[in-house]
Amino acid sequence: MSYAIEAEGLVKRYGETAALDGIDLRVRTGTVLGVLGPNGAGKTTAVRILATLVAPDAGRALVGGFDVTRQAGKVRELIGLTGQYASVDEKLTGVQNLVLMGRLLGLSRSEARARAAALLSRFGLTDAADRLAGGYSGGMRRRLDLAVSLVSRPRILFLDEPTTGLDPHARGELWDAVRELVADGVTVLLTTQYLEEADQLADDLLVIDAGRTAASGSPGELKSLAGGHRLDVRPLLAADVEKAESILRTRAEGGLLSVPVHDLSVPPALLRALDDAGIVLAEHALRLPSLDDVFRTLTGAEK
Repeated sequence: MSYAIEAEGLVKRYGETAALDGIDLRVRTGTVLGVLGPNGAGKTTAVRILATLVAPDAGRALVGGFDVTRQAGKVRELIGLTGQYASVDEKLTGVQNLVLMGRLLGLSRSEARARAAALLSRFGLTDAADRLAGGYSGGMRRRLDLAVSLVSRPRILFLDEPTTGLDPHARGELWDAVRELVADGVTVLLTTQYLEEADQLADDLLVIDAGRTAASGSPGELKSLAGGHRLDVRPLLAADVEKAESILRTRAEGGLLSVPVHDLSVPPALLRALDDAGIVLAEHALRLPSLDDVFRTLTGAEK
């Protein structure tokens, strides 16, 4: 199996604090690895090491087959990076940002302008090409930021919480852009605070907690760690919630009661018990665990 990124035993300390404490990870070529974890878990530190921005204190990492410490220059030729905050120059136009990056990467002026035009078109920014980036919306800035990271045509892309602060529409646009990149063969390592984002985009997941690996695997494999199915019910009348709590032996949150289910013969019996008690349900559903459930199970943290 071909891996675009491999790391073993990564350690990074800042004083007495271990930001990373022995992380292992592998990213299959042409796939997305989603890295999840609470704030301060070490996600950004891992990205910074793999992108050659900081050196690990221990461990080894290969990106594109090159050692991130001994062959940093080779690694940088292969990668693109979009951080948590837009890094574009707000005093330059969209096209000027892209041309500048192209020139810094050694492209001729005509090559840089052609590359800029292609990326502006790809990310739906052609009409805004001559506007100052400082006047862009949040979603437009993030798309421009992603475009800047692609000027060099990287085959490996690091996205560190790229949709933080975006509205759902802008987030969806960036998701579509990531899917297109992966379809073109780009390998992506994505850190995110949005569990839905990881579920939508990631082929594999790594959950980090306190600088250590809490779990890894496909989204389906990790969901299985949170237990079996769950039965969710919501009584139509608020007055019936307490009675439903007594029958289901669980507490309601916002009027919704959720019961772990390990035997699929149980839900029909529970629904009959609620019906026999005269409780009318506004909704009920049997579902698999979500990544929210996995996150709470593995880290004890809210998303």
